[in-house]
Amino acid sequence: MKVRAHVIVSGVVQGVNFRYYTKLKAEENNVKGWIKNLIDGRVEAVFEGEKENVEKMVEFCRAGPPNAYVSKVEVKWENFKGETDKFEIKY
Repeated sequence: MKVRAHVIVSGVVQGVNFRYYTKLKAEENNVKGWIKNLIDGRVEAVFEGEKENVEKMVEFCRAGPPNAYVSKVEVKWENFKGETDKFEIKY
């Protein structure tokens, strides 16, 4: 079953390669979507793919990469849209 998760991650998540490591993990798990920094210091991401793989990405965001400190992860489950065929870092 394909799903979509819209995620907002708070904490020390900018300047620690959060977007880069998330992109690598998404590609490893065959998850499509995007990730970007927000002006307020949080990171926003959309993950689309098989439910099990998207759940892995949400769990990855709860810990983050080395040097990140995640204080909060907000997850909104949405209908699968299939908007992209890759995972990208937005600027």
